[in-house]
Amino acid sequence: MPELPDVVVYLEAFERHVLGRRLEWVRLASPFLVRSFDPPVSAAEGRRVTGLSRLGKRIVWRLEGDLHLVFHLMIAGRFRWRERGAPSKQVALPKKNGLAAFDFEHGTVLLTEASSKKRASLHVVAGAEGLAEHDRGGLEVLDADAEAFGAALARENHTLKRALTDPRILSGIGNAYSDEILHRARTSPFKRTSQLTPEETRRLHAAAVEVLGEWIERSRREVGDGFPEKVTAFRPEMAVHGRYGRHCPVCGTPVQRLIYAENEANYCPTCQTGGKLLADRALSRLMREDWPKTLEELEARKRA
Repeated sequence: MPELPDVVVYLEAFERHVLGRRLEWVRLASPFLVRSFDPPVSAAEGRRVTGLSRLGKRIVWRLEGDLHLVFHLMIAGRFRWRERGAPSKQVALPKKNGLAAFDFEHGTVLLTEASSKKRASLHVVAGAEGLAEHDRGGLEVLDADAEAFGAALARENHTLKRALTDPRILSGIGNAYSDEILHRARTSPFKRTSQLTPEETRRLHAAAVEVLGEWIERSRREVGDGFPEKVTAFRPEMAVHGRYGRHCPVCGTPVQRLIYAENEANYCPTCQTGGKLLADRALSRLMREDWPKTLEELEARKRA
C-alpha cells in the first residue's frame, strides 16, 4: 500500500503535471471505483485542478468550485502518467488492470489496480465539510514534536505495530514503514503503548521522523522531474520489511516475521526483542509448549 513517502512524491508529481490544468474528461472502466453518488463524477469534468493535498494515505485533488476528488489507492492501486500523442487521440486504458483515466489536454492520469480484489476508491465531495468526512484525524508525525507524538500514542493501549498503523492515531503510516520505524527505534512491534518510557517515546518519534524523511528524499531522487512508476512496499534497501530470512543490516541476525489477518510484522530478534522470538498466534496455539522461544532454538529445530 502506498504510504506517506509514496503519497508525498505522488502529490509533487501531480503538482508538476496537472496543477492548474483543466480536467477535460473522466473515463471509468470499473463501476466499483466511485463510492459516492452526489455530486456525480461527471461534475469534475471541465474544471481546473486548483490544489493538491493529502489526508493520511488519501490523495486529494481540489477542483474549481470547491469540488474534491478523494483517491484511496489501498493495497494495489497506482497512478500512471501518459503524455497524449495526437490531440484528438485518447490514451488507452489498460484492459487488464485499468480502473479510470483522467484526461487533460496534454496527457492522462491512469488509475490502475493490480489485484482481483478491487479496493481502490474514488469519492467526489463538495466543500470543506464533505472533505472533512474523509479525514481520520491521525497526527502528522513530521509536523509533531515528541510530546505530541507520545500523547497520541497514549490515548489508547495498543501494540506499537497497531498504533503506528492506525490512521486515527498517526497519519500516513502503514505496514511497511511501521516495520522500518520500529527497527530503527530498536523496539518490539508487540510492546504496548502503555509500557513506553519517556526515553522510548522520544526514540520512537525520532525514528519515525528519520525513516519517513529519508524515504521521501530517496523517492524524490529516484523520480526526479518525472512521475512515480515503481511505487512498492517492498524495497531492497529496507532493513526488515519484506526481508524475512535475510540478514539484518545492523547485526546480521535473520529477520523474522509474524503473519496476522492480511498483514505481517517483520522484525530483528537481536535488535528489537532481546533475542526472543515473537509467537505467531496461529502457530503458537498449534505448537503450544513446542514453540521455540529464541532464534537458537528455532535454528536447532531446523537442523533436527
